[in-house]
Amino acid sequence: MVYDIKGSFSAPHSPVPMTPEQFAHLGDGAVAYVKPMKSEDVSRLFPQAPQIAPGIDLFALLSADGSPLLLTDSRDAAIANAWEHELFTVSLH
Repeated sequence: MVYDIKGSFSAPHSPVPMTPEQFAHLGDGAVAYVKPMKSEDVSRLFPQAPQIAPGIDLFALLSADGSPLLLTDSRDAAIANAWEHELFTVSLH
């Protein structure tokens, strides 16, 4: 049940079923997330990146499907880049 601001209850809307392919593309080109990572984990997401000294805190901007977009040493820079490219950033827990 959903309680609305008028003080009445209503049944929640039924979810619309999605195919696995539709779900996989949910947020494409519109949503991104920032993933904190250590420099020793960079090559897993960015195999083309040069060797980076271990122990450095970095941030990766990833598309909704997990594809890497950007690597930076600042969370703010990752978010600013997302905004610059009109991507809505979300938090993952």
